[in-house]
Amino acid sequence: MNGKNKGNYDNPVSATLTGIVNLFRKNRQSGELKSTDRLDGRTVLVDGASSGLGFAIATDCARRGARVIMACRSGIPLKGEIIKKVTGSRDIHMIYVDYSDIRSIKNLVAGIKHGFIHLTGEDLNQRNNKPVDTPVDFPFGKIDIMICNAGIVPAKSRKTPQGLEEMFMVNYFSKFILISLLLKNNCFNLHETSGSGKPRIIFVNSETHRNPKKFEWEKFGRYESYSIGKSLELYGYYKLLLATFAVELSRRLTPEFSVFALCPGPVNSNIGREAPKLFHPLMKLVFYIFFRSPKKAAIPVMYLSSSKDMEDRDFDYFFLMSRKEIDEKAANPENGKKLWELSEKLAGELQAI
Repeated sequence: MNGKNKGNYDNPVSATLTGIVNLFRKNRQSGELKSTDRLDGRTVLVDGASSGLGFAIATDCARRGARVIMACRSGIPLKGEIIKKVTGSRDIHMIYVDYSDIRSIKNLVAGIKHGFIHLTGEDLNQRNNKPVDTPVDFPFGKIDIMICNAGIVPAKSRKTPQGLEEMFMVNYFSKFILISLLLKNNCFNLHETSGSGKPRIIFVNSETHRNPKKFEWEKFGRYESYSIGKSLELYGYYKLLLATFAVELSRRLTPEFSVFALCPGPVNSNIGREAPKLFHPLMKLVFYIFFRSPKKAAIPVMYLSSSKDMEDRDFDYFFLMSRKEIDEKAANPENGKKLWELSEKLAGELQAI
């Protein structure tokens, strides 16, 4: 990204104002989430599920009868116990993952495949970072619905254990690695044993994916330092990568899978926790007054996850509850192919998949 590529999401003030304006625009709804949209008998994997939007999604999935796997870096086991208490469901399972670390993603997939739970990062560190497995009473079962929600907006660049930039890794590349490993290990339910139709993969994205003017393929995967002034600009760029990946994934998995992406609108969550402390009181007030609660923001996610209206669709992009065309750069097959090739190449170099 270069300094000339400025837009509506390049700094906290313009990003906040744009989010508010978009939220209050009139949008024609493309569907309705109903109380009868159930997930009984289905296994749902939700990442970033210990707080904010992810926690709201996991809670609603449990209320609708799903077996819920909460993939989290924190909140274990407290947040799972809270969901059990408020929903009455006992079929809630938490499994540790750090999406900035490829080793942790591999542990997550092994845990889902073989039916064990890795303890928290603190527990692993106390044991020389060797995985400690806690068997569960039964295997999780194959995944019917995967909801990719985890994301960060760091105050500055940070290196991952494998030397990548953390936001690139968490917001995009971890999704490529995780889904590739889940597919390779046959972790999705392709046989309709739960009566739920074909599996669904849902990406929580953002309208900021429209902001970048172009791809910068020559910089793909390269670590570059930045500060908070660049963070939101890069956030939009990585959301463009994620949107492009979603479309390309749909091309490659059709007709066996449904792949959806959406922007839930501005959400009153803690994603801005790394912003300068000077702005925290103002951000907290603006978020509370103008932004959607996680419970409301979860509605389009749950619609794409559970509605029978979406059973026969191969790909869709929603803004709030309105069907919308994804950015043309993300929809371009040449861009999708290029992104896939670069991602496979980098994953191979890191022995990730």
